[in-house]
Amino acid sequence: MELVIASRNVHKIRELRAMLKAYPQFDILSLHDFPNYKSPEETGKTFEENAKLKALHAAKELKRWVIADDSGLVVPALNGAPGVVSARFAGEHATDAENRHKLLREMKDLADPHRQAYFECFLAIASPEGIQKCVRGLCEGNITSEEKGSRGFGYDSLFIKHEYGKTFAQIEEMLKNRISHRRKALDKLHVFFSSFEHQRMKKPS
Repeated sequence: MELVIASRNVHKIRELRAMLKAYPQFDILSLHDFPNYKSPEETGKTFEENAKLKALHAAKELKRWVIADDSGLVVPALNGAPGVVSARFAGEHATDAENRHKLLREMKDLADPHRQAYFECFLAIASPEGIQKCVRGLCEGNITSEEKGSRGFGYDSLFIKHEYGKTFAQIEEMLKNRISHRRKALDKLHVFFSSFEHQRMKKPS
């Protein structure tokens, strides 16, 4: 069964592909496989709204099952910023580096515990008939005062996961994929995904 990751973000696709290897019943595709598809504008006010919007739009247009992610960094001391505009915090076409630099400027006068933050992720599953499941994952930590590490993407080089003492950009990719907000959301889909395999095995050969 084909499952389309509703993204063209190569980093996000890489992470989800790695995590979805646990479900061999799916043939994983992404929006790179559909160059003529135009993604909808992300008009939702929450991660959940945007995840559902992206999943449903792609499922109906592509006539396939779709998984869509909407996620970002939340800093309570900044009233929840960057939040749903994490990818464009420094402007509509800002780079990851520009977004990180803006965040550091916004937080330069903040000390612990006001540097606490969390990544939030919503994963939405949709078929052409509608949204089938939507789940949430959180990963808590704090923001460093300078970038550390060369792995990852987005705000990874600024985010230290509680109890690890390293930023997401300093730890191995396999470890990040076991403890991240995206992993925690995906784990909540295990029963749902397993039901696909159960149904497949019930079909007569």
